[in-house]
Formats: sequence, C-alpha cells, structure tokens
Amino acid sequence: MKRTSENWHPKTGAMTRQRKFATRIHSRLWCRKPARMPIVFVFMLACVLAFPQVSQADEWNEGPLNCSMSIDLPHSPGQNKPEDVPTALPKGKRLVLKDGTFHLVRSYERLPDPNHPASSGRVRFYSVERSAWEEIPADLVDWEATRKAELEEAERRRLSMEKLKAFTAAQQSSNIDVDSSIEVAPGVFLPDAEGLYVVQGRVVIPLAQAAADLKIDKGRVLAQVLSPIPIVPTRHKIQIAGKRATLRLVPAQGEKLAYPEFYIRVSLPEESRESASTEAEPNLELVGAQVKGDYRILELLSTYVTGETEKKRNSITVERWKVARRVYRLTVQQGLEAGEYVLAEILPEGMNLYVWDFGVDPAQGSFPQKR
Repeated sequence: MKRTSENWHPKTGAMTRQRKFATRIHSRLWCRKPARMPIVFVFMLACVLAFPQVSQADEWNEGPLNCSMSIDLPHSPGQNKPEDVPTALPKGKRLVLKDGTFHLVRSYERLPDPNHPASSGRVRFYSVERSAWEEIPADLVDWEATRKAELEEAERRRLSMEKLKAFTAAQQSSNIDVDSSIEVAPGVFLPDAEGLYVVQGRVVIPLAQAAADLKIDKGRVLAQVLSPIPIVPTRHKIQIAGKRATLRLVPAQGEKLAYPEFYIRVSLPEESRESASTEAEPNLELVGAQVKGDYRILELLSTYVTGETEKKRNSITVERWKVARRVYRLTVQQGLEAGEYVLAEILPEGMNLYVWDFGVDPAQGSFPQKR
C-alpha cells in the first residue's frame, strides 16, 4: 500500500484509517459470538440506566452558576433561625437643629473653629444613620432643645427599666408558690395541705372538725306551755357531744396560761378557681365552751315573739394576719386558761356548725399531745 499523508501517522508509523477499519471489524466479530451476548446485553443496559444521571449532570454544568443560593445551616431547637432574630434599632441621642430637624448621633463634642476664632465654633458628631464622623457649625444647633431631648430620653429609659423590672419580678413570683414552705418555728414548716393547724413550741398539730348540733331548750318549751301569755322567748343551743375534745394543749414550761398560734390554709371557692386573684378571707372566732352534762355548749340563740334574735357566746379576741397567699395566722391576745374551746367560722347567717375543737389542760411542763 502506498504511503500517503492522509493515512500515515508520522510518529507511530501506523496507518490510521486501516487501523480504525480493522478495529471496527474485530469488534463486530467479537460481539456476534453467542457466548458473549449476555456480556454485551449487560453493558448496554448499564449505559441506558446511567444516561439520565449523565443528562442531569450536563444540565447542571450547562446552567449558569447562581451565586445567590441560600444554604440552610443546621440549628438547634433552642436557637432562632436568622429570619427570626430581630434587628436591633439604632440607638443614639438627638442633636436638634434650629430648623426643627435633628441628627441621630452616638456622641458629639463642641470644637473651636480655627478659621473663624470669633465664631461659636463647630460641632463634631458621629452619625448613627451614616456611621461616620461629621461636622456642622455650632450656630445651627438648638442647644436648649437638645438638652430637653436628652432629659426626656433619660426619663423614658428610666420608666422602661422600672416597667421591665416589675414585669420580670411579676413573672418570677407568679411561678413560685410562696405559701408552700412557710417556717412557723426554727426548722418547723407548715404542712402543704389545706386545713387549720395549731403551733405550740416546735410542734405543729392539725385540728380536726367536729359537728355541732342545734337543739331546742326543753326547759323553755315547758315554760312557754305553762305561761298563758306568749312572752317566753324560744331558745336554741349550739352544742357538741362529749365533755372533752380529743386534742389537748398545755401551757409552755413555766407558764400558767396557754398561748397557742393557729395557721389556716384556705382553699379557693369553685367559682373563683379560674381567677387566682379572688380569695375569701376566713372569719374565724375563738369561742370558750361551757361544759354541761355530756355536752359542750357553744352558743345560745333566743328568739322573741317580735321575731328578734339574741345570740350569746363566750368570744375570745384573736388577731389575724395574712402570712402568704391563702395562708393566715391567728394569735390570742390573752392567755387561755384550762377549759374547752372551739374555733368557729362566723357566716352572715350565723355560726357554721362544723367547728375545730380543742382543750387546754393545766400546766404540766410537757408539749401538747393527743389523747
């Protein structure tokens, strides 16, 4: 074969056209053999499956590079996203001008003007809006209005700080149940449960309620029957069965009289539970009971023919303080002698028949105890 410039490769010394033709014929003969058909089929299937990915990659490479792409950075649940973070407003003070406008500046200083010594000088300030130092003639500034604006801004900040402190204190106090840990004596705390408690020394004892009865005086009924004229009033008695209360108190060592302290933890009424600010203060009264037979008489109610009612009971003065939310403290002004007593709730319609009873024993030099 004649060597020409078209088919002769100058470096390899091979004929390019003839080599390509021989390679094509050899490939066809290799693929036509039956044993090699599965290999060809697998190769063609792999090319078909890889074609979509190659196409997507080509489209990605052919498109222009978008430099404004947004990248979602990972963030923890407790952190705010960049769009949730509020942008702080520029803070500064006003440099008021005589024409009514002002510059919002971070700081300013008054400087003499070397070019005009007789003038009022110049004002050099750092502009918050433009973030740069600037100068203007001092004659343009309304100094009185500037000082007034500074005083108003200082007062506004003071009021804002006071409101913020009050709001923070209210939020903190609303989440703390201050009445759940009340120290009634050194190292002695009031129980969390609702009810009435008596404190004597270092002992806190809950008082149980006793049910009183309203009984009519049979002696008065007999007197009314024997009297021809209805002038004998009807009398009822509020009394408790039993001569002695279960709970017994004794005076402190070296004392002849007892000076107990009472604490009551009240509950909110059902209609007021939604509004925690509504709280009904208990109206408790200490009453000395009169032991007669197997009963302790608390009150005598006399009803006259005119419809008037007279109440007689041995009331003992007590002082009441609000210790915490829903907690009240009751103390006696005078010492209690040996006898039977009750703490009764006085309602508008009269004494509540469910009372807290206790007794005081003579001094024995021991702490109060139940018997």
